[in-house]
Amino acid sequence: MKLLQRYKALGISDQIDFDKFYLYSIITHSTAIEGSTVTEVEAQLLFDEGITSSKRTMLEQQMNLDLKVAYDYGREWIKQHAPITVDWLVLLASKVMARTGSEYHSIGGDFSAAKGELRKVNVTAGMGGKSYLAYQKVPARLAAFCEELNQRRKAIDPTDVAAVYDLSFWAHFELVTIHPWADGNGRTCRLLMNLLQWEFDVLPTKVLKEDKAEYIQALIDTRESEDLNVFLNCMARHHCQHLQTDIDQFMKSTDEKVVDKQDLEQKMVDKWSIKPSLADKLVDILEFVADKDLITTEEIVSHFGFNPTTAKRYLRQLTEFGYLEAHGGNKNRTYSMI
Repeated sequence: MKLLQRYKALGISDQIDFDKFYLYSIITHSTAIEGSTVTEVEAQLLFDEGITSSKRTMLEQQMNLDLKVAYDYGREWIKQHAPITVDWLVLLASKVMARTGSEYHSIGGDFSAAKGELRKVNVTAGMGGKSYLAYQKVPARLAAFCEELNQRRKAIDPTDVAAVYDLSFWAHFELVTIHPWADGNGRTCRLLMNLLQWEFDVLPTKVLKEDKAEYIQALIDTRESEDLNVFLNCMARHHCQHLQTDIDQFMKSTDEKVVDKQDLEQKMVDKWSIKPSLADKLVDILEFVADKDLITTEEIVSHFGFNPTTAKRYLRQLTEFGYLEAHGGNKNRTYSMI
């Protein structure tokens, strides 16, 4: 709660296009957990400009496009606060798997993942893992899940943020445990979790690709121990870590180095006995460098019109005075504010 309050107080979510980029990040990481190597930048180009990457397979990019469509649909639908039904979950899954879902032919019958149809085969949780629910029991179990989920949605206090997160994490775990589909279960379960969070206006949870091993292990440990708190605690811990990371990055990005030109000029004149005209030039350089991570001699030459020798002398003086830090050798030297 303290992290969320800090997040809100800083206005991180009020930034222009925050919702869009946050959503793109959720989608990119959700597909990455399933094997996609599409980056967030590549996803943005794909979603906004329709530009595909020659470095990624078409399957990976279609996976991201499908999930984007599913999130866009789900976010609009959840605003209605309508009951969640088996048919609606099938529709949601069909959007997740529209371009990448396969046709299956089994003893239990034919079904299509692209249409979001419930599986008619039995599956296990990886090599040597426990078997999920027998496919014949899936429809009834899924109907019971929807009924309990809707009851919980009606009973919840929307101002109780912790309860909202617990509800969303519970729904994620229950749905993935039922494992209603032959493919796309993880993406659809994470999508449902996020939709419930959006429904009650809390910041959606990301499951980052870096968290994959711990995330999957928490699902396994929860099933084996039959203790839901294992999964709830794992998801809450990751959410807190991601909030803290976002806060740290925001604070770093807004930590601008302000140059008090008059004070610095006087300090240089008094302490280092240089001419006021030179102090003025040096402070101009500091102002130019202040909002940049690194600067080169060539950039100083281009911006101020100094010759290279003069520019190097000024940068060397600022380094000796303790205002700049030099990086690299003579041929590729860069400078940054200290």
